[in-house]
Amino acid sequence: MTANRKNTEKQIIELLAERSGLAIVVADGKSEPIDGANNNSMCRALYNSKEFAASCQEFCGHAFERAIEAGKTIAYECHAGLSCKAVPIKRENQQAVAIIGRTFLKAADYRRATERAIAEDWKDFSPTEFFENVLLTGSAQPLEKLAGQLEKLSDEDKNDFFRAANLLRDQEKSDDEQSSALIDNQPFGKTTTELGALIQQFHNANTETFDAPTENKQQTREEPEEIAAWRSLFGALLKLDYRQACRAILEFLHKRYAVNSLAWFERREDRLEKIAAIGGSLENVQVAVAADDERLNGTARRGGSLVLEAQKTIVSGEIARENLTLELFPFSVAGEIRGALAISDRIEDKNIKQKLARFCRTVASELEILRLRSELSHRVSLTRAVEKFNENLKKIDSEDFWLSLTQISAEILRAERASLLFFNEKSNTLLPKAVIGAVNDLSGEKIGARIAQTVLENGNPLVVADLAKNGIESSPLEWQYKTDSFISYPIFIGERKVAVMNFTDRADRSSFGDYDLELLQSITPQIAVAIDRASLKDKAGKYEQLSVTDELTGLLNKRYLKERLTEEIKRSERHGFPMSFMMIDVDEFKPYNDNFGHLAGDDALKIVGAALKEGLRGADVAARFGGEEFSILLPQTMCEEAVMIAERIRQRIETTEFPKRKVTISIGVACSSSGLNSPDKLIEAADQAVYEAKRKGRNNVQTFDDLTKSQPGK
Repeated sequence: MTANRKNTEKQIIELLAERSGLAIVVADGKSEPIDGANNNSMCRALYNSKEFAASCQEFCGHAFERAIEAGKTIAYECHAGLSCKAVPIKRENQQAVAIIGRTFLKAADYRRATERAIAEDWKDFSPTEFFENVLLTGSAQPLEKLAGQLEKLSDEDKNDFFRAANLLRDQEKSDDEQSSALIDNQPFGKTTTELGALIQQFHNANTETFDAPTENKQQTREEPEEIAAWRSLFGALLKLDYRQACRAILEFLHKRYAVNSLAWFERREDRLEKIAAIGGSLENVQVAVAADDERLNGTARRGGSLVLEAQKTIVSGEIARENLTLELFPFSVAGEIRGALAISDRIEDKNIKQKLARFCRTVASELEILRLRSELSHRVSLTRAVEKFNENLKKIDSEDFWLSLTQISAEILRAERASLLFFNEKSNTLLPKAVIGAVNDLSGEKIGARIAQTVLENGNPLVVADLAKNGIESSPLEWQYKTDSFISYPIFIGERKVAVMNFTDRADRSSFGDYDLELLQSITPQIAVAIDRASLKDKAGKYEQLSVTDELTGLLNKRYLKERLTEEIKRSERHGFPMSFMMIDVDEFKPYNDNFGHLAGDDALKIVGAALKEGLRGADVAARFGGEEFSILLPQTMCEEAVMIAERIRQRIETTEFPKRKVTISIGVACSSSGLNSPDKLIEAADQAVYEAKRKGRNNVQTFDDLTKSQPGK
């Protein structure tokens, strides 16, 4: 093949990929693809990794043979959850296949991918490179359309797909240039008229990317200049982070359509929350509509707008509320409302309204990719911060426990001042256990009376960016706070009140926000466990401590475990946190005892107990359940993560040296749910999973969830 032809084919592939927004990879059955464009960055990373290359080969690697054998386009979803099609095509009289798509059809599939990248089997990939160019279409329509276009081009020119596709490039030229190109291409065996019709048909199909709903199609077809402006913006958005992209969108719409006061709202749980605004009048605005409101869904489907009443908070000496009318342009991804553009200007021009609605509908997928990419980066940062906290927690000197705990908590939130107020059940008061950076005296009788007592009473954390805007009375001047932002966070174990932690005066003088709250929510289980253990030592004598501790291994015992299980199940139900539990049984322990004696058996159990301690996080609770059985409570841990932790523990024991012979363990994992909502049910479920692990040959991990799936009648 000549260099010119190869270059032409590459341009064609790039043009097709750009117009469809999908990946295109051309293969001829050899080990490496011939050419490609707009490839999914996840595919690049997985295909080039030792661990996942075989899985990629199973799908895209064999797509050529499967499509050629079938003699038609085949569809499949790969191991990464990406939807693809393999379309047979001709290439210089040789058979080739265009693998197209490599896209997520549902936002939920992409969210699942982010979970795998955060805590599961993809966590070793660099988030920046792995999610650099993720494709998310929100529906199968673009994939179906591109496959149909490729099939049609192959049908139109049986001898060579690329000769027919080459005509598409000529459509980009001026009318005069196009006419000349058509004449030059006559030797392909078609008349100028026939080829011109084919080009026009293909071109029309490809310019429907920005179509409005069918009923509005004729009135709202965008001009080429309009499409070019949108595409230019979309290309720039993917180089920005999510919040920058939202602001860039508002600035683009402000300049292009002369709307002055705009805000961008995103879905957070069941509400719409403002994340960017320009023009001033939409600062501190709240929209009183649920994210799943049928009015929003209906409007998004129709591609229109919705007029709603909103409320604006005004701070001028004192807080006041002002009602205003907004025109909302909601948009959805995969059938779920993800956000809305809000405009307070009155828009009289119906054409402008239609363009704004179409714009929101078109930008939705690109923005969802950025949002999820941002969420992944945020989650990775959060995970690293929690890991750092856990490491520091293990190093705390027991003599300075309260101060050290407060100090490492303050460091992770970058707070210069912090306090830990311990709840005294008898007096129903808060007592200061540790204070950092305070200049005021905390020994008075009304500790926490302004805020902390209320926070503990209602059980909800309080994050304040600015005292005045939240209507909270300023602290006395002699307390010398440097900022008006703080966090007051209640700590519970189950339903039991434990303490309140307060943080203020961030080192860079910025305000505390959602990230800090989420970080505290992530480390609170560790803090609660640490406080619980320390307070047990403070208030109980040696006999009391022994009553909840296993004498042989030094782990907690079954009595303590069941109490904590009860508390954690309540906490899980109250806040919707996940929780997992595992039972561990030492394999063939009776023969070990019989062959080497009970003292050797005790030594083996001590080694197992020590290995469990070393492999756990700060919040996890390991206990000796009885005999050769151990158990571990994993607060705020999803089932997938619990299985990974269980596998690490299993491997740790398997590679640990024991005095007499190799020792292995079988592990059963159960996760809290509506059906497993009591200690006895959770223990029984994990126990059943252990028996399944034994049945499958020992030295493995099984889950109760998998067990019930394999036995539908259970």
